[in-house]
Amino acid sequence: MTTTGAGTEDPTLTVDELAARAGVTVRTVRFYSGKGLLPPPVIGPRRVGHYGRDHLARLALIEELQRQGMTLAAIERYLRRLPSGLTPHDLALQRAVVASWAPESVERVSREELDRRAGRVLSDGEMERLGAMDVLALDGDGYRVDAGLLRLGVELLDVPFSQETVLAARAALLEHSRAAARDLSLLLRDAVAERDARDVRSLSAVMHPLVVEALLTTFQRSLREELRGWLDGDAP
Repeated sequence: MTTTGAGTEDPTLTVDELAARAGVTVRTVRFYSGKGLLPPPVIGPRRVGHYGRDHLARLALIEELQRQGMTLAAIERYLRRLPSGLTPHDLALQRAVVASWAPESVERVSREELDRRAGRVLSDGEMERLGAMDVLALDGDGYRVDAGLLRLGVELLDVPFSQETVLAARAALLEHSRAAARDLSLLLRDAVAERDARDVRSLSAVMHPLVVEALLTTFQRSLREELRGWLDGDAP
């Protein structure tokens, strides 16, 4: 299988660090690499392989596909159909679309398991921030964790914005995404009003990932235009 376009951006992680960040074992990373699901590392001094953000993003996508119950052969076919030259951001969008197929995935984990999945030992301050983002909540001697949001939440910990800014951005996204979901659901409901209930459920299963991908693509383009206007001094 060809995995063009990946493997060279920010190649600073060793295989142990990549595995820890992804919440998998080194053996899993090497297994995926041997199957051609991951591109080869960049070989540095002393013949040590180094991995970058593109490896991490592709590994996260593979793990999400596995959580959806896809076999390795199906995952290989899925990855082969992806365009070449995808950036870590593009791969993250693919993973978001795949994750949207699944129901909410709230799990109860120990603190040790939480640190393992986060790929690092979380400080008390970081735990508080993740709680504020509704990524996790204390549950007895463990934590209830939204597995779909954990990776995103951990990445946001490293964004150089205050917690207030992150929470305000989250509130804005929730407000507008709920409004868009409400309007789309009304349009789709009217479009299938005369169909049989089984046909509606089947159509909904097909449309769900397509609508999510359309929303992600539209938002990505809109955000890029807004940022370009801001950086060029055209924004009000």
